[in-house]
Amino acid sequence: MRHVARLLLLAALLLPFGLAHAQTDWEELMEDYMQADEADEDLPASLHELLSELTQNPININQSRREDWEQVPFLSPTDIENICAYVDRYAPLKTLGELAMIEGLDYYKQQLLRQFVVIGPETPAPKQHLGQWLKYARHQLLATAKIPFYERRGDQNGYLGYPYKHNIRYRLQATNHLRAGFVAAQDAGEPFFANKNRLGYDFYSFYLQLKDLGPVATLIAGKYKAGFGMGLVVNNDMVMGKTSLFNAVGRTGSAFRPHASTMSYNHFQGLAATFRLSRHLQLSPFLSYRALDATPVSNSDAVTTLLQSGYHRSATEMAKKNNTRQLAAGTHLGFSGHGLHAGATVVYTSLNRPLSPDTSVIYRHFYPVGRQFVNFSADYGYTTARFSLRGETAFDKSFNLATIHALHVRLSDELTLTALQRFYGKRYNALFAKAFSEGGSVKNESGLCLGATWSPMRSLTVNAYSDIAWFPWPKYQVSRASRAFDNCLNISYKKGNWALAARYRFRMKQKDNDDKTSLAYRKEHRLRLAVEHQANRLSLRTQADLSAAGQQGWSRGWMLSQHVSANITKAVTVSASCGYFHTDDYDSRIYTYERGMLYTFNFPAFYGQGLRYLFLASAKPSSRLVLQARLATINYFDRSTMGSGLQQINHSSATDLDLQVRWKF
Repeated sequence: MRHVARLLLLAALLLPFGLAHAQTDWEELMEDYMQADEADEDLPASLHELLSELTQNPININQSRREDWEQVPFLSPTDIENICAYVDRYAPLKTLGELAMIEGLDYYKQQLLRQFVVIGPETPAPKQHLGQWLKYARHQLLATAKIPFYERRGDQNGYLGYPYKHNIRYRLQATNHLRAGFVAAQDAGEPFFANKNRLGYDFYSFYLQLKDLGPVATLIAGKYKAGFGMGLVVNNDMVMGKTSLFNAVGRTGSAFRPHASTMSYNHFQGLAATFRLSRHLQLSPFLSYRALDATPVSNSDAVTTLLQSGYHRSATEMAKKNNTRQLAAGTHLGFSGHGLHAGATVVYTSLNRPLSPDTSVIYRHFYPVGRQFVNFSADYGYTTARFSLRGETAFDKSFNLATIHALHVRLSDELTLTALQRFYGKRYNALFAKAFSEGGSVKNESGLCLGATWSPMRSLTVNAYSDIAWFPWPKYQVSRASRAFDNCLNISYKKGNWALAARYRFRMKQKDNDDKTSLAYRKEHRLRLAVEHQANRLSLRTQADLSAAGQQGWSRGWMLSQHVSANITKAVTVSASCGYFHTDDYDSRIYTYERGMLYTFNFPAFYGQGLRYLFLASAKPSSRLVLQARLATINYFDRSTMGSGLQQINHSSATDLDLQVRWKF
């Protein structure tokens, strides 16, 4: 308890200087989403990547199109409809204050949207040739490195490279028509200019994007992401979780966007384009050919699993690098107008090595098998200023079914109701599908999620949802049909410089009991309380997390954390945080989102007993140069080692230093 006393003393010493504020920025949005979607590993990183990119390329309201607003993850279909209607009627907008005039756009979204939009020229700039585009192009070069002050077991014997993680990003932006860039990334332990990485970095991404050139809405060459409908056939971008049910219900984002991420999976490589066939009709074909990592079957040409970790640190991991080839081709034909939208998608996929999972294991019985896969779907919907109904129905080549529908109704300025239904057949297979689910895949699930948002006053917002899911076929650690229940209540209150937030989540999921004779519910309770306030240049956030989980007995945990940030000058910002955690074991682990540098994502899980503290500093010596450093330490009180296998650290504490340089020219 002496560590708790120290933490509380730290908070007390900071209070006289001012209390923290719930700054309405995109980092706060990340914290809101991360509080309840811990199970979705792709969502946090993808969301962080997208919002980071939007801050660097804000939307020019007076030159915006519907597809631009569809990139913003916290906007609902009705929000997008109302924004487009207002801009069409009253453009050009003069100030961002006009966001308050848009019907249905609440105060929180208005403030958050300011982070991603600008008021540009009243009329579109005249079209120019490539030479003039490049003459006035904006460039950005960003370099990031992570330096560990510890040694893992694999660093001594097992990993092929040195223990430093680093990446380089370059981006060129020329008007609204041309964008290009590349990414080079290296994970800790991966060989550099050695082994299969003879060209240096372990992962490279190149892309070139052209927009709004006559009938060509978008043309991308290189690596890119795609998403159509509600994600039942293809969506290797991201899907918003239950926390966002109140906002981006059923949305998958725009059709194509460049893959400017360091993640080496979940993307296509080749050509993609969207053509405007008429005012209301668009055609979006794509072609991709890329190498994949896969786990091979012994003494066979087949593979059991397509891997997504992207790690190539050990000889075993490196042997699986790029050992399989994938060809994918497809198209989407879409109509939109007068609130209606409808589309059709077809995707063909071919692997040079057949998929052959061990289907004798019961939960893998209906896993995809073979070399060739075909999927097709129809998506449809109708949206007004207060009502949105969206859906998609999909089939694979064996006509196995998957379908999803979402309804969003704004009954009044204070109350909004949402419902989402899905049915994913146990035999349905789609290699690129990603949609709203409890089980983590578009397969073997049927469910209904109901949500509501109530804002009785400008300062108070209450969100709640309840999700019921049924899995007709056995899943991992479940030997028969099972059920899951997920319920969440979120309350936020903002008054002046103060903000209070409370979130409670209760989940129940059936799993096999110890002797596998019957199913028993594993229950999980999570509670978060936070208070924030801002005074002048200093801000502070105090947060308490409680958890309890178990199937036969209970595992309990809690964490108390404090965050403080200060604007020393206009060019220098510093922040620090400290948290004490105490849980019985991993089952009651605590998740927290930690702010970091641009394009760096930190969402660790804490368990056991220990202290987490970090320091972040940012300096802007000129308008073109930004320097950042982040020092983070974790100190355990209940163990002498951390991690396992090649990741094991033979010490009770570990410190990392992150450095980043951003240069605009």
